[in-house]
Amino acid sequence: MNTQQSLRSLSTCRFRSHHRQRGVAIITALLLTTLAITIVASLFWQQQVQVRSIENQRLQLQKEWILRGSLDWARLILREDGKITTADYLSEPWAAPLEATRLSQYAGDSTAEGDDAVLSGTIVDAQSRYNLVNLVKGGVVDPNEMKMFVRLLGILHVSAGLAPAIAQAMIPTALAAGSVIDPGSPVAPPPTAVLTQMPVLRIEDLLAIPGITPAIVNRLKDYIIVLPAATAVNINTASPEVLSARLDGMPISQVKALIANRENVYFRDSTDIATRVATIAPGATIDTTELSAASSFFLVNGKIRMGRAGLDTASLIERDRAGVNTTTKVIWSREL
Repeated sequence: MNTQQSLRSLSTCRFRSHHRQRGVAIITALLLTTLAITIVASLFWQQQVQVRSIENQRLQLQKEWILRGSLDWARLILREDGKITTADYLSEPWAAPLEATRLSQYAGDSTAEGDDAVLSGTIVDAQSRYNLVNLVKGGVVDPNEMKMFVRLLGILHVSAGLAPAIAQAMIPTALAAGSVIDPGSPVAPPPTAVLTQMPVLRIEDLLAIPGITPAIVNRLKDYIIVLPAATAVNINTASPEVLSARLDGMPISQVKALIANRENVYFRDSTDIATRVATIAPGATIDTTELSAASSFFLVNGKIRMGRAGLDTASLIERDRAGVNTTTKVIWSREL
């Protein structure tokens, strides 16, 4: 009896051990399967990330090439315009905006890669805005330009108390643009002090001035600009606000009459400007060196949308008008 019980107990132990071994094997197999699935999924994920990264790089390059081509097209338009006319006004071809256009409309194969690209853009006369570089002449703040700038800030409902700080901040920029310090001026800043200041290269740089907020910059950006040299305001393209500030003593009602007049017949040259402004506003103070009928600087704004990707850029083009020898060059190009 004892022998039978021993055999039965041994058999039971072997059965239980066998089941335990089978359970461990199953768990091990499940763990290995899970590990293999995790590794494969990780490899697939890494591959997907790499593929998406390559796609994004390709889209970025395609967008840059499309915008580069559109910038060359804008330069061609401005160059041809400079060969034909001696004045710049808002009814010329360069001033017409390019509405959102699907590039596949101009492609021979509408199934080509990138046929979903949409391009739009505008060319804006940079001299329709007030150039902050004008605030400095001979290395010091010009009082006449300062008065004009204060008038512009008042028209735009921006505190005139910011004008002196903005003017001082423009001194390094004006020096870089070619303004020479007059050593005989009692208020001329020492060159070493000027060189320690950072130049203002774009309107957003004004945020470094105490009291200038993003809201103020957003308010001013369509009316002021920073150009590589001092420039006159183009009377054919300037806004009522800029013209009202530029033409001392001319109320906004007369400025609007001036704008209505230019829409019928654009201003041709400085003589035409002096004659017609004096007729519309006899009491206005006119300095024909501060007004122009032609421009040398233009802003080109471009937008490209391609699938899930998009790119907005702004470029400044300088045009040297010389008849058939008119040339253009890109001063800077930035992503917005």
